[in-house]
Parts: sequence; C-alpha cells; structure tokens
Amino acid sequence: MTRRFALCLLALLCAFPAAAQTPPADAAPAPAPAPQPAETVRVALTTTAGAIVLELDRTHAPITTANFLRYVDARRFDGIAFFRAMNLSWGGGLIQAGIRDAAKLYPPIAHEPTTQTGLHHTEGTISMARMAPGTATADFTIMLGDMTGLDAHPDQPGDNAGYAAFGHVIEGMDVVKAIAAMPVSATLGEGVMKGQYLAQPVKILTARRVP
Repeated sequence: MTRRFALCLLALLCAFPAAAQTPPADAAPAPAPAPQPAETVRVALTTTAGAIVLELDRTHAPITTANFLRYVDARRFDGIAFFRAMNLSWGGGLIQAGIRDAAKLYPPIAHEPTTQTGLHHTEGTISMARMAPGTATADFTIMLGDMTGLDAHPDQPGDNAGYAAFGHVIEGMDVVKAIAAMPVSATLGEGVMKGQYLAQPVKILTARRVP
C-alpha cells in the first residue's frame, strides 16, 4: 500500500507540473518616487542699466550657489560692475562681472561640472568664471544665447571640465542684452579678451536675496 500510494502521488505531481513547480508571481515593483523639485534662491541685481533677477539652483549646484550667496549676503557684490561683453557673430556670447579687489575675495571653490549638476549653458544661464578647475572665486557670467560649448565635455582633450552653471535669469534678460550691446573699448583687455571690455562698465548697485 505504501508503494502504491507513492506511485499515485508521483503521477498526480506529473499531471500538474505548473502548479507544483512554478513559484508565486513576484509582487509588482513599487513605483519610483517622483523627482523632487530643485530648491532655488532668487537674487536681484540692481544695476545702472536696470534690474536682473536670478534664480539659483542650490539642489544641483550647492557649492557654487552657496559661494555666490556668501558674496551677496556680505554685500561684496555691491559696487562691482559688468565689465566684459563677448558677442559672437552667430548670436551667442556672454557678459561678465566680478570683484577686482583681491582683499574682498573668499577662497576658491570646488568645481561643479555640468556632467555632475545636469545644468547647461543655455540662454540666461549664470555661470562661474575660472582659470583651471577649482579656481573660481567671484567672477560670474550670464549667457546671451545657448553656449553649450561651455559645458563639460569629458570626451574631449585638454581642459574639458567646462564651467559651473548654477542658475538662470528669470527677469531682466532685456537688461542683460542691453549691457551686451554697449560700446566696447578697442584697447582694453588682453589676449582673447581684447576688444571685449566695456568702454563704460555697468555698475551693480546692490545684490540682494529676493524674499
């Protein structure tokens, strides 16, 4: 009877292989969390040519944003000027401002490349000027058009780390372009910057956080 019972049980299992061998279906995967919106800080630059309002991305570019806000909160941008306007024939370019008094500079900051932040040099983007990566202090630029050549391009030779984009203009792009259209000096500047310095720099009267 024991042998017969065992044979019957084996036949029963062979008759229903799927039921006997298939594990229960896995539970449906949990949906991925929705991406969180970037935490931003707004800063108004009041210039002699009009107001420019910036929105800085402290979520994706925390080091660069904190550095810029440090200068704003210490009021070290008050009284500086947009001194450079680079206009390219195809419509791109940038304007640049910065601190000329070395005593007012904080130490250089770590470089945040666009491959890390996910930000890009499109029209209205604010970015840090630098020499080698990790030398940026207070000079910053605002893009007149799409300038993605300033993004990091690790597949390219040489210094391919690009520049650190960290926000964009949300108001006053007309002021940015008006500054870029102002006359430049034929003699000021050195190297590639010769002919890009404004004949009359545009002063930043105040730089303040917007509540």
